[in-house]
Amino acid sequence: MEDNFLFDFHIPEEEETFTNSKKDVLRFLSDIGVDTRFISYTPSKIYINNLRFSKFSRRRQNTFEEKYPDIEVIRSSLFQEMATNASRELSDTLKPQMKVYIPPNANPLIEIILEPYTRKYGLTLINDGNSDYDVKTSNKTLDMEVHSIISEIFSGDGIRFPRKDEEYIYPLIKISNKQINDFFKDRIVEDTFDDASGEFLDFLDETVIQYKFNILKSVEYLEKNKNAD
Repeated sequence: MEDNFLFDFHIPEEEETFTNSKKDVLRFLSDIGVDTRFISYTPSKIYINNLRFSKFSRRRQNTFEEKYPDIEVIRSSLFQEMATNASRELSDTLKPQMKVYIPPNANPLIEIILEPYTRKYGLTLINDGNSDYDVKTSNKTLDMEVHSIISEIFSGDGIRFPRKDEEYIYPLIKISNKQINDFFKDRIVEDTFDDASGEFLDFLDETVIQYKFNILKSVEYLEKNKNAD
């Protein structure tokens, strides 16, 4: 019996099309198995925040680059460390659907760090100061906060509490000036601590490892227990 040629054909599946829009780039990443909650999107670069959680393997990177050759994938261990440190702060302060204002003078790292939280928490990032927002971002870094703490101790008045203003979030407070400048290969943050506290910090920089994180952690512990009393 002859096959009926009218029915002997294959209808090819329509190939899915992707544009260069943010929505389509993120959709393509999801389709190839990348968890976009752990990458930061910009129009020219994709930053991997957490290599393991993002599942952004070399094979998936090759697949992505074949589709989007003009978008660079940044696999920086320094950036991943900064993103991890920022998450330790942000996980305690961000709330779902929060509207976050990023001022014009914001450190350029802030928007890169916060971008994946638009998917993790449904944040809305706002650049227009005339729009309604819940909180705004602070440029305060680890160095700035530790300098403030040491200055308050040297003044004889003791450490001031609370340490943070409720109108702000502090994405960089666990990230050092050096990390930021090394990442951008530029002096994005200047060390302008021309006082006794600054000299003391310079001395500690040369003699004590990780002291800034330890000072910040100790003060956070003091504040937490002070509030518990």
